[in-house]
Amino acid sequence: MLKATMTRGGMLSAPHHLAAQSGAAVLREGGNAVEAMLAAAATIAVSYPHMNGIGGDGFWLIALPGKPPLAIRACGPAAQLAERSFYAQDKSIPTRGPRAALTVAGAIGGWAQALEVAARLGGRLPLARLLADAIHHARVGVPVTRSQAQLTAAKWSELELVPGFAETFAGQGLPTVGDTQAQPRLAATLEQLARAGLEDFYRGDVARSLARDLEALGSPLRLADLESYRAEQVTPLCVELGVGRSYNLPPPTQGVSALAILGIFDKLGVREGESFAHVHGLVEATKRAFRWRNAHCGDPRYMRVDAQAFLAADSLRHEASQIDLQRAAPWPELAKPGDTIWMGAADRHGCVVSYIQSVYWEFGSGVVLPESGVQWQNRGASFSLHDGPNALMPGRLPFHTLNPSLAHLKDGRVMAYGTMGGEGQPQTQAAVFSRHVLFGQDLQAAVTAPRWLLGRTWGEESTNLKLESRFAPALYEALGAAGHDIQIVGEFEDMMGHAGAVSVHPGGLIEGASDPRADGLCAAL
Repeated sequence: MLKATMTRGGMLSAPHHLAAQSGAAVLREGGNAVEAMLAAAATIAVSYPHMNGIGGDGFWLIALPGKPPLAIRACGPAAQLAERSFYAQDKSIPTRGPRAALTVAGAIGGWAQALEVAARLGGRLPLARLLADAIHHARVGVPVTRSQAQLTAAKWSELELVPGFAETFAGQGLPTVGDTQAQPRLAATLEQLARAGLEDFYRGDVARSLARDLEALGSPLRLADLESYRAEQVTPLCVELGVGRSYNLPPPTQGVSALAILGIFDKLGVREGESFAHVHGLVEATKRAFRWRNAHCGDPRYMRVDAQAFLAADSLRHEASQIDLQRAAPWPELAKPGDTIWMGAADRHGCVVSYIQSVYWEFGSGVVLPESGVQWQNRGASFSLHDGPNALMPGRLPFHTLNPSLAHLKDGRVMAYGTMGGEGQPQTQAAVFSRHVLFGQDLQAAVTAPRWLLGRTWGEESTNLKLESRFAPALYEALGAAGHDIQIVGEFEDMMGHAGAVSVHPGGLIEGASDPRADGLCAAL
Protein backbone atom coordinates (compact mmCIF):
# COMPACT_ATOMS: atom_id res chain seq x y z
CA MET A 1 0.00 0.00 0.00
CA LEU A 2 2.39 2.67 -1.18
CA LYS A 3 0.39 4.34 -3.95
CA ALA A 4 -2.63 6.58 -3.48
CA THR A 5 -5.99 5.56 -4.89
CA MET A 6 -7.04 7.96 -7.67
CA THR A 7 -10.38 8.77 -9.28
CA ARG A 8 -12.49 11.67 -10.54
CA GLY A 9 -15.98 10.58 -9.57
CA GLY A 10 -15.85 10.66 -5.78
CA MET A 11 -14.18 8.86 -2.90
CA LEU A 12 -14.59 7.89 0.72
CA SER A 13 -11.71 6.81 2.99
CA ALA A 14 -12.63 4.92 6.15
CA PRO A 15 -10.94 2.57 8.63
CA HIS A 16 -13.60 -0.10 8.03
CA HIS A 17 -14.33 -1.28 4.48
CA LEU A 18 -18.10 -1.52 4.96
CA ALA A 19 -18.26 2.16 5.92
CA ALA A 20 -16.21 3.19 2.89
CA GLN A 21 -18.48 1.14 0.65
CA SER A 22 -21.62 2.66 2.19
CA GLY A 23 -20.35 6.14 1.41
CA ALA A 24 -19.28 5.24 -2.11
CA ALA A 25 -22.72 3.72 -2.81
CA VAL A 26 -24.37 7.01 -1.85
CA LEU A 27 -22.02 8.92 -4.15
CA ARG A 28 -22.82 6.47 -6.92
CA GLU A 29 -26.55 7.18 -6.47
CA GLY A 30 -25.99 10.91 -6.90
CA GLY A 31 -25.52 11.87 -3.27
CA ASN A 32 -23.01 14.53 -2.27
CA ALA A 33 -19.98 14.10 0.01
CA VAL A 34 -21.92 15.14 3.13
CA GLU A 35 -24.64 12.57 2.51
CA ALA A 36 -21.99 9.95 1.79
CA MET A 37 -20.26 10.74 5.05
CA LEU A 38 -23.47 10.40 7.02
CA ALA A 39 -24.08 6.96 5.52
CA ALA A 40 -20.51 5.95 6.32
CA ALA A 41 -20.82 7.31 9.87
CA ALA A 42 -23.93 5.21 10.47
CA THR A 43 -22.33 2.06 9.10
CA ILE A 44 -19.10 2.42 11.03
CA ALA A 45 -21.08 2.98 14.24
CA VAL A 46 -22.29 -0.60 13.74
CA SER A 47 -19.20 -2.25 12.25
CA TYR A 48 -16.49 -0.73 14.51
CA PRO A 49 -18.19 -0.49 17.95
CA HIS A 50 -14.96 -0.53 19.94
CA MET A 51 -14.08 2.83 18.40
CA ASN A 52 -17.34 4.73 17.98
CA GLY A 53 -21.13 4.62 18.07
CA ILE A 54 -24.30 6.69 18.00
CA GLY A 55 -23.99 7.08 21.77
CA GLY A 56 -20.87 9.20 21.22
CA ASP A 57 -19.81 12.56 19.78
CA GLY A 58 -18.68 13.81 16.39
CA PHE A 59 -17.04 16.78 14.65
CA TRP A 60 -17.34 17.86 11.02
CA LEU A 61 -15.26 20.05 8.70
CA ILE A 62 -16.91 20.66 5.34
CA ALA A 63 -15.20 22.50 2.48
CA LEU A 64 -17.30 23.86 -0.35
CA PRO A 65 -15.64 25.08 -3.58
CA GLY A 66 -14.45 28.67 -3.26
CA LYS A 67 -15.59 29.07 0.34
CA PRO A 68 -13.94 28.80 3.76
CA PRO A 69 -14.69 25.49 5.55
CA LEU A 70 -17.60 25.27 7.94
CA ALA A 71 -17.43 23.27 11.15
CA ILE A 72 -20.05 21.37 13.14
CA ARG A 73 -19.43 20.78 16.83
CA ALA A 74 -21.51 17.79 17.89
CA CYS A 75 -20.33 17.12 21.42
CA GLY A 76 -22.66 16.90 24.37
CA PRO A 77 -22.38 18.70 27.73
CA ALA A 78 -22.37 17.25 31.22
CA ALA A 79 -25.76 16.37 32.69
CA GLN A 80 -27.44 18.92 34.94
CA LEU A 81 -27.16 16.43 37.82
CA ALA A 82 -23.42 15.94 37.22
CA GLU A 83 -22.30 18.08 40.15
CA ARG A 84 -19.08 17.30 41.95
CA SER A 85 -21.26 16.19 44.85
CA PHE A 86 -22.67 13.42 42.62
CA TYR A 87 -19.13 11.95 42.61
CA ALA A 88 -18.36 12.65 46.25
CA GLN A 89 -17.77 8.96 46.90
CA ASP A 90 -15.24 8.79 44.05
CA LYS A 91 -11.64 9.99 44.02
CA SER A 92 -12.13 10.74 40.33
CA ILE A 93 -14.90 10.35 37.80
CA PRO A 94 -15.33 6.63 36.97
CA THR A 95 -14.14 5.61 33.53
CA ARG A 96 -16.53 2.68 33.10
CA GLY A 97 -20.13 1.96 33.97
CA PRO A 98 -23.27 4.13 34.30
CA ARG A 99 -21.62 6.84 36.39
CA ALA A 100 -19.13 7.32 33.52
CA ALA A 101 -22.06 7.97 31.16
CA LEU A 102 -22.54 11.59 32.19
CA THR A 103 -22.52 13.61 28.96
CA VAL A 104 -25.13 13.87 26.23
CA ALA A 105 -24.25 11.96 23.05
CA GLY A 106 -23.91 14.59 20.32
CA ALA A 107 -23.13 12.57 17.18
CA ILE A 108 -26.73 12.25 15.98
CA GLY A 109 -27.24 15.98 16.46
CA GLY A 110 -24.23 16.51 14.21
CA TRP A 111 -25.76 14.25 11.59
CA ALA A 112 -28.89 16.41 11.68
CA GLN A 113 -26.85 19.59 11.16
CA ALA A 114 -24.90 17.93 8.35
CA LEU A 115 -28.16 16.95 6.63
CA GLU A 116 -29.13 20.62 6.54
CA VAL A 117 -25.81 21.41 4.85
CA ALA A 118 -26.33 18.52 2.43
CA ALA A 119 -29.76 19.89 1.48
CA ARG A 120 -28.26 23.31 0.73
CA LEU A 121 -25.89 21.52 -1.64
CA GLY A 122 -28.82 19.96 -3.45
CA GLY A 123 -28.84 16.67 -1.56
CA ARG A 124 -32.06 14.78 -2.03
CA LEU A 125 -31.46 11.26 -0.74
CA PRO A 126 -33.88 10.37 2.08
CA LEU A 127 -32.60 9.65 5.58
CA ALA A 128 -33.92 6.10 5.31
CA ARG A 129 -31.55 5.50 2.38
CA LEU A 130 -28.59 6.95 4.23
CA LEU A 131 -29.19 4.66 7.23
CA ALA A 132 -30.14 1.58 5.21
CA ASP A 133 -26.71 -0.07 5.17
CA ALA A 134 -26.20 0.47 8.89
CA ILE A 135 -29.61 -1.03 9.66
CA HIS A 136 -28.84 -4.05 7.48
CA HIS A 137 -25.44 -4.65 9.06
CA ALA A 138 -26.82 -4.28 12.59
CA ARG A 139 -29.60 -6.76 11.90
CA VAL A 140 -27.66 -9.37 9.89
CA GLY A 141 -24.33 -8.92 11.64
CA VAL A 142 -20.75 -8.14 10.64
CA PRO A 143 -17.53 -10.12 11.17
CA VAL A 144 -15.59 -9.12 14.27
CA THR A 145 -12.29 -7.46 13.35
CA ARG A 146 -8.91 -8.24 14.80
CA SER A 147 -8.73 -4.97 16.72
CA GLN A 148 -12.19 -5.46 18.24
CA ALA A 149 -11.40 -9.01 19.33
CA GLN A 150 -8.08 -7.97 20.84
CA LEU A 151 -9.51 -4.98 22.67
CA THR A 152 -12.48 -6.93 24.03
CA ALA A 153 -10.07 -9.42 25.56
CA ALA A 154 -7.64 -6.74 26.79
CA LYS A 155 -10.37 -4.67 28.49
CA TRP A 156 -12.55 -7.56 29.65
CA SER A 157 -11.80 -7.09 33.35
CA GLU A 158 -12.99 -3.47 33.10
CA LEU A 159 -16.08 -4.18 31.02
CA GLU A 160 -17.49 -7.65 31.72
CA LEU A 161 -19.75 -6.48 34.57
CA VAL A 162 -20.85 -3.18 32.98
CA PRO A 163 -24.60 -3.34 32.20
CA GLY A 164 -25.29 -4.63 28.70
CA PHE A 165 -21.68 -5.04 27.58
CA ALA A 166 -21.14 -8.79 27.75
CA GLU A 167 -24.61 -9.52 26.41
CA THR A 168 -23.98 -7.32 23.37
CA PHE A 169 -20.33 -7.88 22.54
CA ALA A 170 -19.51 -11.26 24.11
CA GLY A 171 -22.81 -13.13 24.18
CA GLN A 172 -21.14 -16.46 23.36
CA GLY A 173 -17.94 -15.72 25.24
CA LEU A 174 -15.05 -13.54 24.17
CA PRO A 175 -15.32 -12.98 20.42
CA THR A 176 -12.73 -14.20 17.97
CA VAL A 177 -11.81 -12.72 14.61
CA GLY A 178 -14.52 -13.45 12.06
CA ASP A 179 -17.32 -14.17 14.52
CA THR A 180 -20.63 -12.66 13.37
CA GLN A 181 -21.84 -9.84 15.59
CA ALA A 182 -25.43 -8.67 15.17
CA GLN A 183 -27.04 -5.82 17.10
CA PRO A 184 -30.82 -6.20 16.57
CA ARG A 185 -31.80 -3.61 19.18
CA LEU A 186 -29.54 -1.04 17.57
CA ALA A 187 -31.01 -1.94 14.18
CA ALA A 188 -34.50 -1.20 15.55
CA THR A 189 -33.32 2.14 16.95
CA LEU A 190 -31.81 3.16 13.61
CA GLU A 191 -35.05 2.13 11.89
CA GLN A 192 -37.00 4.36 14.28
CA LEU A 193 -34.68 7.28 13.50
CA ALA A 194 -35.10 6.63 9.78
CA ARG A 195 -38.89 6.82 10.17
CA ALA A 196 -39.22 9.63 12.70
CA GLY A 197 -36.13 11.69 11.91
CA LEU A 198 -32.89 12.29 13.77
CA GLU A 199 -34.56 14.69 16.21
CA ASP A 200 -36.26 11.64 17.74
CA PHE A 201 -32.95 10.80 19.42
CA TYR A 202 -33.31 13.91 21.59
CA ARG A 203 -36.99 14.85 21.55
CA GLY A 204 -39.01 11.74 20.74
CA ASP A 205 -39.57 8.07 21.44
CA VAL A 206 -35.89 7.19 21.24
CA ALA A 207 -35.03 10.01 23.64
CA ARG A 208 -37.58 8.77 26.17
CA SER A 209 -36.20 5.24 25.91
CA LEU A 210 -32.61 6.45 26.35
CA ALA A 211 -33.53 8.58 29.36
CA ARG A 212 -35.46 5.77 31.09
CA ASP A 213 -32.60 3.33 30.75
CA LEU A 214 -29.87 5.80 31.70
CA GLU A 215 -31.67 6.83 34.89
CA ALA A 216 -32.51 3.24 35.85
CA LEU A 217 -28.85 2.22 35.50
CA GLY A 218 -27.56 5.09 37.65
CA SER A 219 -26.37 7.66 35.12
CA PRO A 220 -26.97 11.34 35.98
CA LEU A 221 -28.38 11.97 32.48
CA ARG A 222 -32.10 12.76 32.22
CA LEU A 223 -34.60 13.44 29.44
CA ALA A 224 -34.24 17.20 29.95
CA ASP A 225 -30.54 16.95 29.12
CA LEU A 226 -31.35 15.27 25.82
CA GLU A 227 -34.21 17.61 24.98
CA SER A 228 -32.09 20.74 25.42
CA TYR A 229 -29.23 19.53 23.21
CA ARG A 230 -28.47 20.79 19.70
CA ALA A 231 -25.27 20.55 17.73
CA GLU A 232 -23.73 23.86 16.63
CA GLN A 233 -22.01 25.28 13.60
CA VAL A 234 -18.83 27.01 14.76
CA THR A 235 -15.95 28.90 13.16
CA PRO A 236 -12.97 26.60 12.64
CA LEU A 237 -9.48 27.49 13.80
CA CYS A 238 -6.92 28.22 11.10
CA VAL A 239 -3.13 28.30 10.88
CA GLU A 240 -1.18 29.99 8.07
CA LEU A 241 1.63 27.82 6.71
CA GLY A 242 4.10 28.39 3.93
CA VAL A 243 2.16 25.92 1.79
CA GLY A 244 -1.35 27.15 2.58
CA ARG A 245 -3.88 27.06 5.40
CA SER A 246 -4.88 24.19 7.66
CA TYR A 247 -8.16 24.15 9.60
CA ASN A 248 -9.40 22.29 12.63
CA LEU A 249 -12.08 22.49 15.32
CA PRO A 250 -11.82 25.05 18.14
CA PRO A 251 -11.94 24.10 21.83
CA PRO A 252 -13.12 22.03 23.58
CA THR A 253 -11.21 19.89 21.06
CA GLN A 254 -7.43 19.65 20.87
CA GLY A 255 -7.60 20.94 17.30
CA VAL A 256 -5.47 23.90 18.37
CA SER A 257 -2.60 21.56 19.21
CA ALA A 258 -2.81 19.81 15.82
CA LEU A 259 -2.53 23.18 14.07
CA ALA A 260 0.12 24.49 16.45
CA ILE A 261 2.40 21.51 15.79
CA LEU A 262 2.35 22.26 12.07
CA GLY A 263 2.70 26.00 12.66
CA ILE A 264 5.68 25.64 14.99
CA PHE A 265 7.36 23.10 12.74
CA ASP A 266 6.84 25.43 9.77
CA LYS A 267 8.97 28.03 11.58
CA LEU A 268 11.87 25.60 12.09
CA GLY A 269 12.76 25.55 8.39
CA VAL A 270 13.33 21.78 8.12
CA ARG A 271 14.05 20.81 4.53
CA GLU A 272 14.50 17.01 4.53
CA GLY A 273 11.79 14.45 5.27
CA GLU A 274 12.48 11.31 7.35
CA SER A 275 15.55 13.01 8.78
CA PHE A 276 16.46 13.54 12.42
CA ALA A 277 15.45 17.20 11.99
CA HIS A 278 12.03 16.14 10.69
CA VAL A 279 11.11 13.72 13.49
CA HIS A 280 12.87 15.64 16.29
CA GLY A 281 11.36 18.91 15.14
CA LEU A 282 7.80 17.54 15.11
CA VAL A 283 8.24 15.83 18.49
CA GLU A 284 9.54 19.02 20.08
CA ALA A 285 6.77 21.06 18.44
CA THR A 286 4.32 18.55 19.93
CA LYS A 287 5.68 19.21 23.42
CA ARG A 288 5.21 22.96 23.02
CA ALA A 289 1.68 22.54 21.66
CA PHE A 290 0.62 20.03 24.31
CA ARG A 291 1.84 22.21 27.18
CA TRP A 292 -0.39 25.03 25.97
CA ARG A 293 -3.28 22.64 25.38
CA ASN A 294 -3.04 21.08 28.82
CA ALA A 295 -2.91 24.46 30.52
CA HIS A 296 -5.80 26.10 28.69
CA CYS A 297 -8.10 23.84 26.64
CA GLY A 298 -11.62 23.14 27.79
CA ASP A 299 -15.12 24.48 27.26
CA PRO A 300 -14.49 27.72 25.30
CA ARG A 301 -17.06 29.58 27.42
CA TYR A 302 -14.71 29.28 30.40
CA MET A 303 -11.32 29.68 28.73
CA ARG A 304 -9.33 32.81 29.58
CA VAL A 305 -7.14 32.74 26.48
CA ASP A 306 -7.85 32.77 22.74
CA ALA A 307 -6.90 29.60 20.86
CA GLN A 308 -6.72 31.43 17.52
CA ALA A 309 -4.30 33.96 19.02
CA PHE A 310 -1.98 31.10 19.99
CA LEU A 311 -1.82 30.22 16.28
CA ALA A 312 -0.70 33.73 15.22
CA ALA A 313 2.64 33.95 13.45
CA ASP A 314 4.45 35.79 16.27
CA SER A 315 3.20 33.30 18.84
CA LEU A 316 4.35 30.34 16.76
CA ARG A 317 7.76 31.94 16.14
CA HIS A 318 8.17 32.35 19.89
CA GLU A 319 7.29 28.70 20.48
CA ALA A 320 9.71 27.60 17.77
CA SER A 321 12.48 29.72 19.31
CA GLN A 322 12.18 27.69 22.52
CA ILE A 323 13.07 24.44 20.73
CA ASP A 324 16.62 23.12 20.85
CA LEU A 325 17.24 21.65 17.41
CA GLN A 326 19.75 19.18 18.83
CA ARG A 327 18.38 18.22 22.27
CA ALA A 328 15.09 16.85 23.57
CA ALA A 329 13.16 18.94 26.08
CA PRO A 330 12.05 17.27 29.33
CA TRP A 331 8.90 15.17 29.22
CA PRO A 332 6.25 13.88 30.17
CA GLU A 333 3.16 15.98 30.56
CA LEU A 334 -0.41 14.81 31.22
CA ALA A 335 -1.55 12.40 28.50
CA LYS A 336 -4.99 12.49 26.90
CA PRO A 337 -6.26 8.98 25.97
CA GLY A 338 -9.02 8.24 23.51
CA ASP A 339 -10.19 6.04 20.67
CA THR A 340 -12.24 7.03 17.67
CA ILE A 341 -12.58 6.84 13.90
CA TRP A 342 -11.73 9.40 11.19
CA MET A 343 -13.18 9.38 7.69
CA GLY A 344 -12.80 11.62 4.66
CA ALA A 345 -15.03 12.11 1.63
CA ALA A 346 -14.99 14.04 -1.62
CA ASP A 347 -17.48 14.28 -4.46
CA ARG A 348 -17.08 15.23 -8.12
CA HIS A 349 -18.41 18.74 -7.41
CA GLY A 350 -15.48 19.58 -5.11
CA CYS A 351 -17.17 19.20 -1.73
CA VAL A 352 -14.70 17.71 0.77
CA VAL A 353 -15.55 16.41 4.25
CA SER A 354 -13.31 15.59 7.21
CA TYR A 355 -15.23 13.82 9.97
CA ILE A 356 -14.45 12.19 13.30
CA GLN A 357 -16.73 10.17 15.58
CA SER A 358 -15.98 8.63 18.97
CA VAL A 359 -17.14 7.09 22.24
CA TYR A 360 -13.84 8.23 23.87
CA TRP A 361 -12.17 5.12 25.39
CA GLU A 362 -12.52 1.77 23.63
CA PHE A 363 -16.22 0.84 23.98
CA GLY A 364 -16.82 4.12 25.86
CA SER A 365 -18.42 3.64 29.26
CA GLY A 366 -19.19 0.05 28.27
CA VAL A 367 -22.88 0.64 29.02
CA VAL A 368 -25.25 -0.72 26.36
CA LEU A 369 -28.79 0.47 27.02
CA PRO A 370 -31.27 -2.43 27.22
CA GLU A 371 -34.11 -1.03 25.08
CA SER A 372 -32.23 0.79 22.33
CA GLY A 373 -28.97 -1.17 22.16
CA VAL A 374 -27.09 2.16 22.19
CA GLN A 375 -23.57 2.03 23.61
CA TRP A 376 -22.89 5.21 25.61
CA GLN A 377 -19.66 7.17 25.62
CA ASN A 378 -17.50 7.96 28.66
CA ARG A 379 -16.34 11.35 27.37
CA GLY A 380 -17.21 12.93 30.72
CA ALA A 381 -14.47 10.86 32.36
CA SER A 382 -12.08 13.49 31.02
CA PHE A 383 -13.54 16.03 33.46
CA SER A 384 -11.63 16.76 36.66
CA LEU A 385 -13.12 16.93 40.16
CA HIS A 386 -10.63 19.72 40.89
CA ASP A 387 -10.48 23.33 39.70
CA GLY A 388 -8.94 23.90 36.29
CA PRO A 389 -9.76 24.30 32.59
CA ASN A 390 -11.65 20.98 32.53
CA ALA A 391 -13.34 20.98 35.94
CA LEU A 392 -16.69 19.19 36.14
CA MET A 393 -19.71 21.47 35.99
CA PRO A 394 -23.32 20.81 34.90
CA GLY A 395 -23.81 21.84 31.28
CA ARG A 396 -20.08 22.16 30.64
CA LEU A 397 -18.43 20.68 27.54
CA PRO A 398 -15.60 18.24 28.30
CA PHE A 399 -12.16 18.39 26.71
CA HIS A 400 -12.03 16.42 23.45
CA THR A 401 -9.13 14.65 21.81
CA LEU A 402 -11.20 14.58 18.60
CA ASN A 403 -9.94 16.87 15.83
CA PRO A 404 -10.51 16.40 12.10
CA SER A 405 -8.26 18.45 9.83
CA LEU A 406 -8.71 20.04 6.43
CA ALA A 407 -6.26 22.11 4.38
CA HIS A 408 -6.53 24.61 1.55
CA LEU A 409 -3.15 24.49 -0.17
CA LYS A 410 -1.65 27.24 -2.29
CA ASP A 411 -1.43 24.93 -5.31
CA GLY A 412 -5.23 24.64 -5.27
CA ARG A 413 -5.60 21.25 -3.58
CA VAL A 414 -8.11 20.69 -0.78
CA MET A 415 -7.04 17.93 1.59
CA ALA A 416 -9.04 16.27 4.36
CA TYR A 417 -6.94 14.22 6.77
CA GLY A 418 -7.13 12.76 10.24
CA THR A 419 -6.84 9.72 12.46
CA MET A 420 -7.99 8.04 15.64
CA GLY A 421 -5.66 7.66 18.60
CA GLY A 422 -6.23 10.18 21.41
CA GLU A 423 -2.88 11.77 22.25
CA GLY A 424 -1.50 10.54 18.94
CA GLN A 425 -4.06 12.28 16.71
CA PRO A 426 -2.23 15.61 16.28
CA GLN A 427 1.10 13.80 15.95
CA THR A 428 -0.07 11.44 13.22
CA GLN A 429 -1.75 14.31 11.38
CA ALA A 430 1.55 16.19 11.44
CA ALA A 431 3.44 13.15 10.18
CA VAL A 432 1.08 12.57 7.26
CA PHE A 433 0.78 16.25 6.34
CA SER A 434 4.52 16.96 6.50
CA ARG A 435 5.45 13.87 4.53
CA HIS A 436 2.95 14.44 1.76
CA VAL A 437 2.60 18.20 1.51
CA LEU A 438 6.00 19.47 2.68
CA PHE A 439 8.28 16.67 1.47
CA GLY A 440 6.40 15.30 -1.52
CA GLN A 441 5.70 11.70 -0.53
CA ASP A 442 2.86 9.87 -2.24
CA LEU A 443 -0.27 10.26 -0.10
CA GLN A 444 -0.63 6.53 0.59
CA ALA A 445 3.09 6.20 1.28
CA ALA A 446 2.81 9.03 3.81
CA VAL A 447 0.03 7.15 5.65
CA THR A 448 1.78 3.77 5.49
CA ALA A 449 5.22 5.07 6.53
CA PRO A 450 6.49 4.31 10.06
CA ARG A 451 5.15 6.62 12.75
CA TRP A 452 5.92 7.77 16.25
CA LEU A 453 3.93 8.57 19.35
CA LEU A 454 4.94 10.80 22.24
CA GLY A 455 2.89 10.02 25.31
CA ARG A 456 0.38 7.45 26.51
CA THR A 457 -2.44 5.94 24.50
CA TRP A 458 -4.50 2.74 24.22
CA GLY A 459 -4.10 1.93 27.92
CA GLU A 460 -0.31 2.27 27.88
CA GLU A 461 1.14 3.77 31.05
CA SER A 462 4.50 4.81 29.57
CA THR A 463 4.86 8.36 28.27
CA ASN A 464 8.07 7.94 26.30
CA LEU A 465 8.64 8.35 22.56
CA LYS A 466 7.48 5.18 20.79
CA LEU A 467 8.63 4.55 17.23
CA GLU A 468 7.63 1.79 14.86
CA SER A 469 10.45 -0.55 13.91
CA ARG A 470 10.67 0.38 10.22
CA PHE A 471 12.74 3.56 10.59
CA ALA A 472 16.40 3.60 9.59
CA PRO A 473 18.60 2.42 12.52
CA ALA A 474 20.58 5.67 12.37
CA LEU A 475 17.45 7.64 13.27
CA TYR A 476 16.90 5.69 16.50
CA GLU A 477 20.54 6.30 17.43
CA ALA A 478 20.33 10.03 16.71
CA LEU A 479 17.10 10.48 18.68
CA GLY A 480 18.49 8.56 21.65
CA ALA A 481 21.69 10.60 21.57
CA ALA A 482 19.61 13.80 21.59
CA GLY A 483 18.01 12.74 24.89
CA HIS A 484 14.72 11.24 23.71
CA ASP A 485 13.52 8.32 25.82
CA ILE A 486 12.72 6.05 22.90
CA GLN A 487 10.95 2.69 22.71
CA ILE A 488 10.88 0.67 19.49
CA VAL A 489 7.55 -1.12 18.93
CA GLY A 490 6.14 -3.30 16.13
CA GLU A 491 6.08 -2.56 12.44
CA PHE A 492 2.39 -1.54 12.18
CA GLU A 493 0.93 -0.68 15.59
CA ASP A 494 -2.70 0.16 16.34
CA MET A 495 -1.46 2.65 18.94
CA MET A 496 -0.14 4.79 16.08
CA GLY A 497 -3.68 5.47 14.91
CA HIS A 498 -5.82 4.61 11.91
CA ALA A 499 -5.08 7.51 9.58
CA GLY A 500 -6.51 8.47 6.23
CA ALA A 501 -6.68 11.31 3.76
CA VAL A 502 -8.58 12.52 0.71
CA SER A 503 -7.11 15.21 -1.55
CA VAL A 504 -8.94 17.00 -4.38
CA HIS A 505 -6.80 18.62 -7.10
CA PRO A 506 -7.87 21.77 -9.00
CA GLY A 507 -8.55 19.79 -12.18
CA GLY A 508 -10.88 17.35 -10.42
CA LEU A 509 -8.49 14.48 -9.69
CA ILE A 510 -9.20 12.92 -6.29
CA GLU A 511 -6.50 11.04 -4.37
CA GLY A 512 -7.09 8.97 -1.26
CA ALA A 513 -5.24 6.92 1.32
CA SER A 514 -6.29 4.40 3.96
CA ASP A 515 -4.25 3.02 6.85
CA PRO A 516 -2.96 -0.57 6.65
CA ARG A 517 -3.09 -0.58 10.47
CA ALA A 518 -6.90 -0.58 10.28
CA ASP A 519 -9.57 -2.59 8.45
CA GLY A 520 -10.55 -0.03 5.84
CA LEU A 521 -10.03 1.16 2.32
CA CYS A 522 -10.63 4.00 -0.11
CA ALA A 523 -13.81 3.31 -2.00
CA ALA A 524 -13.89 5.27 -5.24
CA LEU A 525 -16.24 5.78 -8.17
